[in-house]
Amino acid sequence: MASKFKKGDEVIVIAGSSKGKTGRIVSVFGEKVKIEGVNIVTLHKKPTAQNPGQILKAERPVHISNISHVENGKPVKIKFITESGEKNRVSKKSGKKIG
Repeated sequence: MASKFKKGDEVIVIAGSSKGKTGRIVSVFGEKVKIEGVNIVTLHKKPTAQNPGQILKAERPVHISNISHVENGKPVKIKFITESGEKNRVSKKSGKKIG
C-alpha cells in the first residue's frame, strides 16, 4: 500500500507533547517519521577516552498516527485518486494534489 506521508511533506502534530507544531518530514522509518524542529529531546553522552561528555539536542521520530497533513494551518485528511494509471494523494477538504 502507498504511504500517506513522504519525505518533504508539510505536517502538523495532532497528539502528544508537541501537539500543534508544524514542520517538514525529514525522514520516514516505516510507521514513524522524523519532523524538522518537532519532538526535540536532550541527549546526555557519557565521556569516553576519545570524546569528552556532552549534552545534545536531537529530533526523535513521531508515530504516523499522531500527525496529519496541514493546509492553511489546519490538519486535513487525504485520499488516493488514480488518474491515467497514476496514483496521487489529494486533500479531501480542497481537492488539491499533495506532492
